[in-house]
Amino acid sequence: MNTEKLSPIVKGMFKHMPGVKSLLPTRTGGTIKSRYCYAVWMRHLKNWNQFNSAVPQTVVELGPGDSLGIGLAALLTGTQKIYAIDVIRYWDVERNLQVFEELIQLFKSSATIPDNREFPKINPPLSDYSFPSTLLSQQHLEQTLHRDRLQAIRKDLENIDNPNNTFIRFACPKEASEVIPAESTDLIFSQAVLEYITDLGHCFQEMDAWLRPGGCTSHCIDLSAHGITPSWNGHWTFSELEWKLATGGKKVVINRLPYSAYLEQYRKVGFQILSQDLVTCDHLFTSAQMARKFRGLDQKDLTTRVAYILARK
Repeated sequence: MNTEKLSPIVKGMFKHMPGVKSLLPTRTGGTIKSRYCYAVWMRHLKNWNQFNSAVPQTVVELGPGDSLGIGLAALLTGTQKIYAIDVIRYWDVERNLQVFEELIQLFKSSATIPDNREFPKINPPLSDYSFPSTLLSQQHLEQTLHRDRLQAIRKDLENIDNPNNTFIRFACPKEASEVIPAESTDLIFSQAVLEYITDLGHCFQEMDAWLRPGGCTSHCIDLSAHGITPSWNGHWTFSELEWKLATGGKKVVINRLPYSAYLEQYRKVGFQILSQDLVTCDHLFTSAQMARKFRGLDQKDLTTRVAYILARK
């Protein structure tokens, strides 16, 4: 067995041992930082704004992670309702409130969007990191940051499971379609989340059901091995059994699907792709080194590490 596989499998088998999983960290990383949340939302908003003249009013976030900060940033820009969908509640009320207060200050100061020098792993890159003052004018921000509105959002955060909340609803994936009305959503977005979805077809069908006609999806998809293997695309060299061993300690595991698998789902639901931004890297393995199920991948699949896709229903 080569070094590409040996270390991940040994680590994964260790995590399979009784009692080890309970000691593993429960955070996903990233959204505990308000500037990270600000940087991510402003990227999605700026891309949305290329094809839409106003802030999306109803937004769904898939996989918010360690805080609801990215969705909170959306609310502070004028979104009226955010639905947060996740399999695990990684966040807590105290963290959400702290990130919220820090985000308020970023918007009050019309802060420049943190670029890839501060967060080199955030995609997609922007051509202009200045604050979008045309979309988010001072008059607009006076309304979105009004103290009464901010206090109402805080109350929602303190009682996140209240079905009568005005601004924020949380749901697990199984409950999502009961919580989100059909054709009610302007924008569905995610940041490095779709690669964890096991039933991608069902996910796209639900997004199609939630989006209003003309609504958009904005997804940044990380197609790499997520650090499980030494090489960025080493996950495609593992057989199913080897991959199960290597990821044994993880509660949520990447689906290992390539770029083309996502394009196929956009095609099936009939979404129109408006723009794409791809990060490519060299393919590092021979065909013989690839697992059998991945040997038929074409050159674009083999070299696409990150895909940002903005699409319209």
